[in-house]
Amino acid sequence: MSESVTPILSVRDISTFYGSSQVLFDVSLEAPARGAIAVLGRNGAGKTTLMKTLVGELRPRHGSINFDGQPCTRMPTEQRIRRGLGYVAQEQAVFGQLSVRENLRVGALANPDKGANERVLTIFPKLGERLPQLAGTLSGGERKMLAISRALLGNPTLLLLDEPTEGVWIGVVEEIVERLLDLARDISLIIVEQHLELALRVTNYAYVLDRGRVALAGSSEAVRDDPQLLRLLSP
Repeated sequence: MSESVTPILSVRDISTFYGSSQVLFDVSLEAPARGAIAVLGRNGAGKTTLMKTLVGELRPRHGSINFDGQPCTRMPTEQRIRRGLGYVAQEQAVFGQLSVRENLRVGALANPDKGANERVLTIFPKLGERLPQLAGTLSGGERKMLAISRALLGNPTLLLLDEPTEGVWIGVVEEIVERLLDLARDISLIIVEQHLELALRVTNYAYVLDRGRVALAGSSEAVRDDPQLLRLLSP
C-alpha cells in the first residue's frame, strides 16, 4: 500500500485449505493503522475464508500473518481478540435469544472500560431504544448495528466486517456507511462487501480476489476505474 507508516496488519503469501481443498493461494495484503480497505470478489472467490483466516478460525498451511507488530499466524482467536482484533461475521453475529442489552454485555466482558457501552450507543442511537428487545426480533439493519457495536465494545484496533450491509434496508445502509467512515478515522477496518460503490466509497484501498488469488489491488479510485474489475466481479 501507499501508506509509509508500519501497517497494523501484514499478510504474506497465505494459503488456506478446507481439508484437502485449497481455497486461498499465496494471498498477501496490508491494512493501515487507520483507514479502511475493501476485499472484493464474486461469490466463492475466497473472501470469507480470508476473514476467517485473519481472525484465526482457519489456520493457513503456508504464509504468515503479523498483527500489531507481532506474528499471529498460529495465535488462537481469543488471543487475537485480546490484542485488539474485532470480527463481525456475515451470519449469526448476534445472540438472537438474548436481549440487545445482554448482547452488549457479552461484548463488554473483555473490556473493563465502563464508559464503552455509552459510547457505542452514541454511535448507533437506535440501539438505545431497543435494549430490552430480543436481538432475534430486530430488523436486519438493527442486527448489523448490534453486531458492530458488540465488536466495538472489545475496543479493537482492527475490525473485520464481513458483508456489513447484507440484508439491510436501503434506508439504514447510509447510516451504517456514515458510522464506518467515522470509525475509519480512528481505527483500521477491513470490509468484505458485495455493494461495490459502497465499498469503494468507504475504503482507501481495495483488493479483488479471483479463485482464491489477489487478481487486482490498488487505491479504491484506481480499482474502480480499472477495466478488469467488472470481469473479475461478474458471475
